[in-house]
Amino acid sequence: MAAPGKTGKAARRVASAPLQRLDDFGHQLSFYARAFAWTFRVLRRYRTEVLRLLAEVSLGTGGLAVIGGSVVIVGFMTFFTGSQVGLQGYESLNQIGTAAFTGFVASYFNTREIAPLVSALALSATVGCGFTAQLGAMRISDEIDALEVMAVPSMPFLVTTRMLAGMIAVVPLYIVGLLASYGATRVIVTMFYGQSTGTYDHYFHLFLPPNDILWSFGKVIIFAVLVMLIHCYYGYHASGGPAGVGVAVGRAVRTSIVVINVADLMLGMAIWGTSPGVRIAG
Repeated sequence: MAAPGKTGKAARRVASAPLQRLDDFGHQLSFYARAFAWTFRVLRRYRTEVLRLLAEVSLGTGGLAVIGGSVVIVGFMTFFTGSQVGLQGYESLNQIGTAAFTGFVASYFNTREIAPLVSALALSATVGCGFTAQLGAMRISDEIDALEVMAVPSMPFLVTTRMLAGMIAVVPLYIVGLLASYGATRVIVTMFYGQSTGTYDHYFHLFLPPNDILWSFGKVIIFAVLVMLIHCYYGYHASGGPAGVGVAVGRAVRTSIVVINVADLMLGMAIWGTSPGVRIAG
């Protein structure tokens, strides 16, 4: 007689899973909305904390600071992905006799897709994971509850400050990353394959509208806000001791990777879906 009862409980769990997911999603959206609502008051009350976190995001702490912080990580990742753009772009175009257009590939793909995505993923893997672990450790050690007891609102002090720090810091980080990707592709094409710098620069600048650079910065700022909010959410709601903090970090990384790629698709369709901005014609 126990088997039907167990089967019924399992069926109810399966049936309620979509509703539970929907409830969790609504809880996350509410958390993000409350974090945004504190933005202007945080800029007045906790400017010192924002500046401290800004330095932490840019230069890192501990072992990350030894190697130069997030700046170096973003620079290295975008440099090597830019190298791949140069290698694959030149070889692919050379097969159909259009290797001269490699400059177009560099300006088009690095600006619109490669550099923003790599910078966002690097931010998630370095700063985002650190924020999740920090907030998770504070949650399981009751430090967040202690802040509330001392009449310090934990949401703006711990979450909104980190969101603002990430949003501000990502701009100079992305400048380094974008220039590194441009430089890597140019070095591969002109020095490794021997294409003339004049040809490369001509097509590079011809197919690089200023609007694309501005939209690229807009994309990476949105990605940074999403990464900071997602990682702070999972750290803020961590439970289950030290093991629970590890679980929260893993969930935050997986969620941020998926959200970044979905947001990239939606933004790409919204910005360039109807008007690509560049035109190649004979």
